[in-house]
Amino acid sequence: MSDFNEIFKTADWKQEKHVPVIDSPGTVAAGEVFQVTVGVGKEIAHPNTTPHHIRWVTLFFQPEGEKFPFQIGKAEFSAHGESVEGPDTSTVYTHHSATFSLKTEKAGTIFAASFCNIHGLWQNSKAISVE
Repeated sequence: MSDFNEIFKTADWKQEKHVPVIDSPGTVAAGEVFQVTVGVGKEIAHPNTTPHHIRWVTLFFQPEGEKFPFQIGKAEFSAHGESVEGPDTSTVYTHHSATFSLKTEKAGTIFAASFCNIHGLWQNSKAISVE
């Protein structure tokens, strides 16, 4: 049996279409709201079809020196071309990207996770400093 942390995969996001890409400033002002966009497949597009798609991304922030992270938010992607006519017959496809807003008084680490319905769980992280 695997540990939970062993089922999350990582890779260089420039070569892998499943790793969540974190787009945010590296330094933020203490107590001021900033935005973090999480997407999947920035350099290599991830398919978004009925049989193969990203279901969700979620974002956490762990302030330095604190024991647990805080969940900032989760975005679920529901339209993958399916319709009553069958797979990939709709003209509606969700783009697997979401923007979250948050503020912090402490530096820390942003953690993002994504879930591909075929290739499982993927993760990435980015350090944030506070001035």
